[in-house]
Amino acid sequence: MEWLHRYGYPALALIVLLEGVGVPTPAVTAIVVAAGLAAHGSLSLPVVAVVTFLAAVAGDNLGYLVGRRAGRPAVLRWGRRIGLTESRFARAEELITRRGRNVVVIARFIDGLRQTNGIIAGTVAMSWPQYAVRDAAGGVVWTAVWVTVGAEVGGNIERVHAVVGRYRVAAIVVAAVLVLVLLLWYLLRRRARRR
Repeated sequence: MEWLHRYGYPALALIVLLEGVGVPTPAVTAIVVAAGLAAHGSLSLPVVAVVTFLAAVAGDNLGYLVGRRAGRPAVLRWGRRIGLTESRFARAEELITRRGRNVVVIARFIDGLRQTNGIIAGTVAMSWPQYAVRDAAGGVVWTAVWVTVGAEVGGNIERVHAVVGRYRVAAIVVAAVLVLVLLLWYLLRRRARRR
């Protein structure tokens, strides 16, 4: 992520903010890399944390505004371009409606919901104060987790590299076996449905 070296905090803010509006960006990767750079003194860790939190909350609230103003038909019309199909949107709406507003807090940790929770909350007409408080709470935890991961990995990069190098072959074998097991499970399940 050369652009983080070159543009620093503004690049981090833009990537995280755009994700909150529904644009698929590598926000988590950017946070981890920025925190890793901070662990080596290229950036400031407290500033990385503040920028991440503010950009995440601002992006989600912009997404909320888009959902609230544009409404369901517009979101469905344009959402397909970013993978927000009608069936995915309906499942997410049902989840927020059925499970309550507290889903917003954990949505940050669920890929897909992280990018669209603001838009969906706006379209289902969740009140903005209720949304904003829960979104900020989730944002604090999410920021803390990924900034900490980035700082720890960045501060111990030599040890991480040594461990990865030592267990690389074993990790590849385990990943290959896992992929094969999942593929087999999927094929068996598909065959059972056809019967």
